[in-house]
Formats: sequence, structure tokens, C-alpha cells
Amino acid sequence: MSHRILGRTGLQVTPLTLGTLNLGHATAEHHETSRQVIHTALDAGINVIDTADSYFQGQSEEVIGEVLAERGARDDVLLATKFFRPKGGPLRQGGTRRWIFQAVELSLRRLRTDYIDIYQSHRPDELTDIDETLGALTDLVSQGKIRYFGTSTFEAHQLVEAQLVALLRHRERPATEQPPYSILVRGAERAVLPVAEQYGIGVLSWSPLAAGWLSGSLTRSGEEHAVQSWSQRLRKQPERTNLTLEENQRKLAAVGRLSALADEAGLTLIELAIAFVLHHRAVSSAIVGPRTADHLRAALSAPEAGLDDAVLDAIDEIVPPGSALIERDQGHTPLALQDAGRRRWAGHPNPAIGRNTA
Repeated sequence: MSHRILGRTGLQVTPLTLGTLNLGHATAEHHETSRQVIHTALDAGINVIDTADSYFQGQSEEVIGEVLAERGARDDVLLATKFFRPKGGPLRQGGTRRWIFQAVELSLRRLRTDYIDIYQSHRPDELTDIDETLGALTDLVSQGKIRYFGTSTFEAHQLVEAQLVALLRHRERPATEQPPYSILVRGAERAVLPVAEQYGIGVLSWSPLAAGWLSGSLTRSGEEHAVQSWSQRLRKQPERTNLTLEENQRKLAAVGRLSALADEAGLTLIELAIAFVLHHRAVSSAIVGPRTADHLRAALSAPEAGLDDAVLDAIDEIVPPGSALIERDQGHTPLALQDAGRRRWAGHPNPAIGRNTA
């Protein structure tokens, strides 16, 4: 498999990153399937594995650590994990120094390693000063517990703020960003990807198959496994997968047009979708999150799939650049939009803010 440079780090990464959101050991069957996926990725030459302390309550990290230890492959893999998600109380979450120092030790133990290559903030912590987070992560670099650190699903202004605060306060700068990016979710093209390119931030984009919408299963609805898989998702996320909803009907229509375009180009829909993401000049690697080894094998040919200008122009007609068919698919709703009090003077939870003291 070919390699690309990850931002300004100089690290050579494969165009596919193994995402492990679906891997763990909830059952013996799940454990074995997860092991097979990791072995398949390593056998294919993939050299980046991305996980998080929240995936299956840490089980994902445990299975990765198990397989890498068995294979003696730790030094051949860039291991990326994340902190931030709540882990059992108000002091066990976010981007505070206190939690970061605890979370990294727990992840190191589960991963069976003494260092993490890329340690990432799973989401922006809008309640914690970014300088506190950067200071804690910089200290972990100095201690040798992490090599680099990065972010996930940050907005463009948050990426810029982190870079500038790091420079002003003499911190290490975030080296990577993980934005959601697919043909159906192109919001990152407006500012996040240009900012990443401008500042030399390596991009490991997530969900290139748009949470399964571009996997081809919806265009092969007669296949039993596809129907079962989509039925399971419908129970977990009905607003995202209920095909009777008008907004999902629009996505389904777009998927149908993209499937036809892939056929005309001699590609599978998976190849078209991943190749599109990798075609953006700011993207170093696309994170694929297979449930089985067969799902992963279906994606392995995508980096070699060529997309000419005619195909790219046709994609732009189906989903315009910089847009998303459904806004919530962008992956993160800023706190300013979640909390009405942050948009209005009245009723602000902090009495020192929103009060005329003149």
C-alpha cells in the first residue's frame, strides 16, 4: 500500500486508517471478529490504527493491544487514541489536565504500550481553557507518553485558536485533525480542510462511507445481510436510518445517483466514496470502520481507484461542494447552538455575564 505524509509531522501513513469503533470483546464471537479485522488490516499493510477510550468502554483499546502484542507489531504501527468522553462522573471527562493525565494512563494500560503515537481530543471541550488542554498534552509529549497530539471534529476557528495559543504560550501545536468527511457530508470543505492545509495539520478524516449510507447495502436491499444490518442501525439511530423520513429520502435519492455514477466509472460505491475523500489535497488518510474482515477487504482497493474530472464534476452536481444533505451529520453541534442561554441575554447561567453593569 502506498503512503502519504501526515501534515507537517513527516510521518508516512497509509491512505487507509483502521477505525475501531465497532471492535471489542462484548462476546466471544465479537472478540474473534475484531481480532480478524485487525489482523487483516496489518496483513494489508495499513499502518495507522485509530481508536478511543470510549469505544466499547475501552474494549477496543484492549483488543488492539492484545493483537499488537501477539504479533510484535507495535513499532510498525501508528497508534492513535482519544480522550474526552464521560467515563463515570464530572471529573472523569473533558480536556482538563486532571482527566487527561488519568485517561492517558488507562489507555496505555489497555493498549499494552508505553507510548501513544497520536493522542486526540475526541471533541472540543468548550468549558475548559484550550491552554490548559494544550499544556497537559505538551507535558505528556515531554514525558514520552505521547509522540503527537491532535483533535477531532473541531471547527475551523477552534483549530486556528489552538494553533495560535500554542505559539503564544510556547506549547506543542496540535498535529492532526479528524473531521467527518464524505460525499454526503462536505461541510469540512468550507473552512476546516483549508485551515488544516494552511497550518500543516495532518487530516485523518472519519466516516468516508457516511455511516454506511455509501457502503452499497442500500442499493442491494435484497441481500439478507444488508437488510439485517440496516435493521440493527434503525433500532439504534432511527432518526438517521429511518428511510421513511423525508430528509433520509433525499439522502437515499443521492445514494442512488452516486451508485449509478460508480457503475458508469467501473467502480464500486465504496471505491467511489473513499477515493473521493482521498482526492482532497488536505486529506492524508481516510478512517474506515469495518465490522468484519470482509467489510475491510471491500475497501482496500479504494486508494487505487482513479477519479477523473468528469466523475468529480458529476459528484458536485449531486452534492454541492461544502454542503451536507443533513446538518446533524456534521458530527458535532457547538455548545452555543445547544444552549439557548448562550444566544440570549436573559436567563444566562452565569450572573456575571449578560448583565448591564454600567
